[in-house]
Amino acid sequence: MEFVLLIFLPILAALVVPLLFKHVKGIHTGWFVLLVPLSLFIFYIGFIATTMDGGHAISELQWIPTLGISFVAYIDGLSLLFTLLITGIGALVVLYSIFYLDKDKEKLGNFYVYLLLFMTAMLGVVQSDNVITLYLFWELTSISSFLLIGYWYTRDGSRFGALKSMMITVFGGLMMLGGFVLLGIMGNSFSIRELIATASTFVGHEFFTLALVLVLLGAFTKSAQFPFYIWLPDAMEAPTPVSSYLHSATMVKAGLYLVARFTPIFAVSEVWIWLVTGIGLLTLFWGSFFAVKQTDLKAILAFSTVSQLGLIMSLLGAGAIAYHTDDAIFKFAAFAAIFHLINHATFKGSLFMIAGIVDHETGTRDIRKLGGLMSIMPISFTVAFIGSMSMAGLPPFNGFLSKEMFLDSMLAIRHFELFNFGTWGIIFPVVAWIASVFTFVYSFYFVFKTFAGQRKSEPLPQTPHEAPIGMLLSPIILATLVVGIFFIPNLIGKWLVKPAVMAVQPGLYNHPSEVDVHVAAWHGFYSPALWMTIAIFGVGAVLYVTMKKWQKLYDIQPQYLSLNALYDSAMLFGENGMNRLSRFYMTGLIRTYLLYMFAFIIAITTAALFIKEAFVVDMNSFSAVSVYGVLTAIILVIAVAMILLAKTRLAAIIALGAVGYSVALFFVIFKAPDLALTQLVIETISVALFLLAFQHLPKLNNHGETKPNKLVNLLIAAGVGITVMLVALSAHSQKLIPSISQYYKDTVATEAGGGNIVNVILVDYRGFDTLFEIAVLSIAGIGVLAMIRLRLARKEDTDENK
Repeated sequence: MEFVLLIFLPILAALVVPLLFKHVKGIHTGWFVLLVPLSLFIFYIGFIATTMDGGHAISELQWIPTLGISFVAYIDGLSLLFTLLITGIGALVVLYSIFYLDKDKEKLGNFYVYLLLFMTAMLGVVQSDNVITLYLFWELTSISSFLLIGYWYTRDGSRFGALKSMMITVFGGLMMLGGFVLLGIMGNSFSIRELIATASTFVGHEFFTLALVLVLLGAFTKSAQFPFYIWLPDAMEAPTPVSSYLHSATMVKAGLYLVARFTPIFAVSEVWIWLVTGIGLLTLFWGSFFAVKQTDLKAILAFSTVSQLGLIMSLLGAGAIAYHTDDAIFKFAAFAAIFHLINHATFKGSLFMIAGIVDHETGTRDIRKLGGLMSIMPISFTVAFIGSMSMAGLPPFNGFLSKEMFLDSMLAIRHFELFNFGTWGIIFPVVAWIASVFTFVYSFYFVFKTFAGQRKSEPLPQTPHEAPIGMLLSPIILATLVVGIFFIPNLIGKWLVKPAVMAVQPGLYNHPSEVDVHVAAWHGFYSPALWMTIAIFGVGAVLYVTMKKWQKLYDIQPQYLSLNALYDSAMLFGENGMNRLSRFYMTGLIRTYLLYMFAFIIAITTAALFIKEAFVVDMNSFSAVSVYGVLTAIILVIAVAMILLAKTRLAAIIALGAVGYSVALFFVIFKAPDLALTQLVIETISVALFLLAFQHLPKLNNHGETKPNKLVNLLIAAGVGITVMLVALSAHSQKLIPSISQYYKDTVATEAGGGNIVNVILVDYRGFDTLFEIAVLSIAGIGVLAMIRLRLARKEDTDENK
């Protein structure tokens, strides 16, 4: 079986979800949906042995082979890791949603369709070897996430958050597409594998740095890096299962995947290393600092996600340094990035689910109203404690291991001498340490302000109680992984991390076993990372205890100076500006709109003709003009003039018919009987239709046009005529390829079985074109009929009211 087809399994399953929701009322729709990610997860586990051995698997589905575009599923260590996260976490999220979303109150038919659509999109992103299909799936993630975030579309916050996320991520996607096109130009291929193999040949290309920046814009917007992170907190309006899936394990990691996948191409550039590492660290600090300011549980987790994504991004940047030095610590950084990516998916997924449980069982996510829930919700507290301590980097949880590796990597940058890192490298461990302190603070803030202390005097919207075991099962599984990975990190490293590192740094390893990294919780008393960690715990504990005294610092920043305010102002300015522009040119007169369009056509076409020196006239190829042709032309001109000068509708219709019949005469004179017959039939039907609708046609009206208006109309009309003439003369005078007319003459009878070339072209050679035109006209006709009936119905209602 071609496993590329499995990418489309979720979206195919989505086709039957509405039917299941509508007709199988007794069973929650999620139970049927759960089979999709679960079966995919089990299937893809079978590839672990292949990637552990340094191998890969390829499956291809042809799409547009002439343009080098196909659906190519490429499974290596990196894509397999992400695939297992997408399907594994996806299965747990669907299980969680079964108990979180009420089957009688929620529109589950919509929810699971959107979720499965997103699953297909993410699988396509991480498995695509072709950059064009990768972009296709990339934008599909933006569309499906828009639908998921806006699932509760009656809420203003949901609609706003959905639009904001789509605007920012689609912008990044378009920039990324530009980078992909430039890579295709430089490498003469859209295959990622081929681009990596030939990367050294276009490193010095003039488009290289531009392509690099454009690709990073796509990655930074999707993975919520500074300053594009602002969409992620607003996306928390989505249902918690969506937040657990999109914003902890999948969508926000698509940008990390992109950076990891394209590191072998761009790692040779100092711009790549500085941007990825620098922006990652800035995002880490920014997210961790502002997480403590939040009062909504999911908002705290949103900013913590921003900070953790920045941490992984900075590690990927540090890992790229391995292409410039033999220092093993930078290979170690790439391992740490992949390892923390797994750890983050486990602890953050569980924390999002616990935030949803608290909201579900208490009716609020406002941390100012919460507290003292430990005794009431002991299982939820235990899971939250495990996840938070892992996020803070405490042992014995998996986050401690990858956090130590992160600190070691940032310390090593101080000693890297290229690209001015020897001068500025000291900033990296300093920023990393400060950000880690605030990570410690917001982790304690989340768990203890929610579950510890005394119950608030103000009653909660609902009487709090422990969640049902079904809702707790998924976060418990993730929390178990958080603890389990701490004790078997090297097993996870062997199965998943090392094959992924080999995919990120293919030029440095020939086999995953060559990734010489051994993860250990203890490195001795003389480890700098150990003392940095102790300092983080000490300073973090002090800051947590004294939070009330320094949290007022956040009030210093005026709201209007925030990035959110900048986004809101830009959107408001754009909306108001477009409204003013629309009011300026939307006059309601069709002739005005035609004026704009014709003026644009004249400008663009004539400019292209003369700039490209395409205006060429070859008099030798012109046909001779007979007396009959001259007379017909005179009649045609007179008929056109009569239309313009007509005072009545009947005179205008007759003159219009004369124009059509004159054109038919031209076809007869130039020995084109097929065209002449077709023109005569069309003109006769057109005149007949005009006469049938004569009573309903509007009276001729110049709409009060002044002489200057008429002069403009004259100039535009003359310009259109001259432009069409120039194009026709130029096209006739410089034919680059033989005319297709001879092919029609040779095959119209033998292959198409017809005698009238025009008719055969319409119904055979261009049959689909004609079919779609008929479909469009039919749809338009149905629309007109519906409007007429609606108008008649309103008129009848008005008459009855009278």
